[in-house]
Amino acid sequence: METATQKNATNNRIQLVDANSSVALFNPPSALPSSTPGIVADQIEHWHDPVPNEFTAAQRASTTILFAGLTAAHDFFIQSAFTGAGYNVIALDIPDNKALQVGREYGNRGQCNPTYFTVGNLVKYLIGLRNSGIPKEEIIEKYLFATIGSCGPCRFGTYVTEYRKALRDAGFDGFRVIMFEQTKGIKQAAGGDQGLDLGLSFVLNMGKGIVAGDVINALAYRIRPYEVEPGATDRALQNSKNFISEALRSNSGFVKSLRKAKAEFSAIKVDRSKVKPKVSIIGEFWAMTTEGDGNYHLQRFLEQEGAEVEVQPVTAWVQYLLWQARYDTLDRSGLRGVDKGGDGGSKFALEGVSVRKRLAMIKLGEKALPMMFKTVARFMGLKGYKLSDMDKIAKVAHDYYDNNLRGGEGHMEVGKLILNVKDKKSDMTISVKPFGCMPSSGVSDGVQSIITERYPDAIFLPIETSGDGAVNVQSRVQMQLFKARKLVEAQAQALLEKAKVDPDNFYKRLSTSRANHPLHHSPHVSGCTAINVIHEVAGV
Repeated sequence: METATQKNATNNRIQLVDANSSVALFNPPSALPSSTPGIVADQIEHWHDPVPNEFTAAQRASTTILFAGLTAAHDFFIQSAFTGAGYNVIALDIPDNKALQVGREYGNRGQCNPTYFTVGNLVKYLIGLRNSGIPKEEIIEKYLFATIGSCGPCRFGTYVTEYRKALRDAGFDGFRVIMFEQTKGIKQAAGGDQGLDLGLSFVLNMGKGIVAGDVINALAYRIRPYEVEPGATDRALQNSKNFISEALRSNSGFVKSLRKAKAEFSAIKVDRSKVKPKVSIIGEFWAMTTEGDGNYHLQRFLEQEGAEVEVQPVTAWVQYLLWQARYDTLDRSGLRGVDKGGDGGSKFALEGVSVRKRLAMIKLGEKALPMMFKTVARFMGLKGYKLSDMDKIAKVAHDYYDNNLRGGEGHMEVGKLILNVKDKKSDMTISVKPFGCMPSSGVSDGVQSIITERYPDAIFLPIETSGDGAVNVQSRVQMQLFKARKLVEAQAQALLEKAKVDPDNFYKRLSTSRANHPLHHSPHVSGCTAINVIHEVAGV
């Protein structure tokens, strides 16, 4: 191809052009020094994808808010809390493999698993609305999606852009996405009164919904493996969710609803002579909490394979955010000067901030959150459940993973594994990491190998979820679970022999003991519930 060098008289920029067509083939980098004789550097305007997110008070009555991302109980309760505050809200179903396919079709290549599932779940729902006869323009005008965002070293910081890209390619360009920053609250376009009124009463109602979701899930995971009648726990769970949901919608009778839930769970017949290993699920937040195809229905699969499951509560994540805020504020307050904040500065800067007041508010939150959790747990009958000690986790993890490294669960994943072994909190630990999750992969594949060498009693399994290969993942889980099951069975047999109690005699004593009540919690000795029961009933 023949080329010629032309000087563009309009912008004084040198271009390489096709001599026949005068179409520019190459534009040299615009960052040429402005001092170069005869050449004027271009003004660079970086690409920016504006997110349509204006939601005003005037639009509230005619707008339906869509959201999803937590467990079924949490989404149900948050929907109820929004409804009680006067909003039209729909919690989307738990993402399935169809959502994954839609996410892959409209999303960018190489995204992490949660992105495909959650983005695809929203687009799938909107396509369903369009196919039902609702015009696209009406969907864009009368619906919006609320999600959680963050900054950080992973794709979590670009979730909103991924939503926009998929929505645009699916034909919903202009659909509003409102993002809740974990550290900054709602990020919303200026103009008009805000459509979301995040007052104190609303925040408290949301907090009650989140804590109630944690407590009700913990009760179900604790009781279901030992139920005598299959399905009894799920029925009690659904009835209890309905009680609590109605209280959140009506803004009244919350404590009464918790007591009614307690009565539902109290009526379940259990047999705690069953020896089952307790499996703790940790890892990337979405992957370990979702209850569907996103983690191959891991919680239910473990229960079907003879395990008791312990899932990290959402409250623990809020505790971690508060711990981060306190740690970073104290660390930054030790600087000799105060760096610039606001536009052009750091969002973590302490310029114009009262460090004492900020720390006081953080500590207030750190005390109030566990207090709320304990109160809800007491009314619902969840006994002996202890929230994580964030300072303790940080201390035991720091030698292996620096507390200043962030992304995913950071040092929490390391600290939880160590404490699961040292404090005998569980018999097996599974770290769930989505395909493409950089922070979680770096921890579970790298750092945790050192932990398992230092703590050889640890039965640890990192699994990667991609939406495919469920059989491979489940077979790996089965192999490690077999090891944990044989271990606790041998320990239980040794305890009975030490107490000189045969299994039949022990079963008779247990059947009339308070230890066999569904809400009873035996004193902690081991991660395995049956071993704790043997210690209590047989008096070992």
